[in-house]
Amino acid sequence: MPPENAKALGTASGELPPLELLRSFEAAARRLSFTLAAGELHLSQSAVSRQIQQLEASLGVLLFERRHRALALTEAGGVMQRAVTDSLERLRDATARVRASSAPRQVAITTTPGFASLWLIPKLARFTGSHPQVDVRVSATLDVLDLESSRLDLAVRFMPIGRGIGPALFEESVIPLCSPQLAASLRTPADFSKLTLLTVEYPDHSEAPTADWEPWLKVMGLDDLRMKSTLRFTQYADAVAAAVAGQGVVIGRLPLLRELVQDGRLVAPLGEGAASHRGYFIEASRRAAGNRDAQEFAEWLRDEAEAAQRS
Repeated sequence: MPPENAKALGTASGELPPLELLRSFEAAARRLSFTLAAGELHLSQSAVSRQIQQLEASLGVLLFERRHRALALTEAGGVMQRAVTDSLERLRDATARVRASSAPRQVAITTTPGFASLWLIPKLARFTGSHPQVDVRVSATLDVLDLESSRLDLAVRFMPIGRGIGPALFEESVIPLCSPQLAASLRTPADFSKLTLLTVEYPDHSEAPTADWEPWLKVMGLDDLRMKSTLRFTQYADAVAAAVAGQGVVIGRLPLLRELVQDGRLVAPLGEGAASHRGYFIEASRRAAGNRDAQEFAEWLRDEAEAAQRS
């Protein structure tokens, strides 16, 4: 296209060409090929050629020298390439920042149903109150979820002390607990034989927590203790609710049930508990390293655990 004809088709001074023309020009200038630019942009070679002609017409100047099976930038084309490349890079950077800032802030955590309902959820309002822009997603399950494939930031795992991964929150101790009304009839371990045992059945997962009585019975030398009857539950929180309602005796897992003991809804009729040699540990995924909210949530968990131990 002769320059005089291109100038005749030019637009008003200062008017920007359409963005799609600039994108095609940037690709063609970088690859010095309309064909390669077309492949990159998923257009036909003739479409890219027409767009470059439109851009040249709007500017009133040639941007490429059309050589035999080759392209070369004119002086004006070099000026435009630098400007367009810089402008598109700035637009990409700004778009990425805007998208990142508008993305929802979320912390995704998995833990056991007992820890979630008895320890985490009663305290969770303190975190959400200080982080109102953060959505917290709690996956309460006995399944040991893979953090990476499940797109989770954190896990609070219930593990044997020697096998815990990540920072420890606290070690567990176990002790029989019941309502104050039932406790009045308990004077010695033998009196338990008159009451209903509240217990929990868990699937046979090697990493899943158990809420059985064995650690306490072993310490007390009561391996052969038998109770009047048994109520079995699939969720530990349900067994605890039955104990609060006076339906039997549950093996209390501390500190999960500390608040119920402190406010008198459950009592320990036989004194101190026994260490179960298990505890709760915070495991973080790789994605948590780039999630400041997840890091603050893990720090908040540790602070809450320390405060609970002091109380």
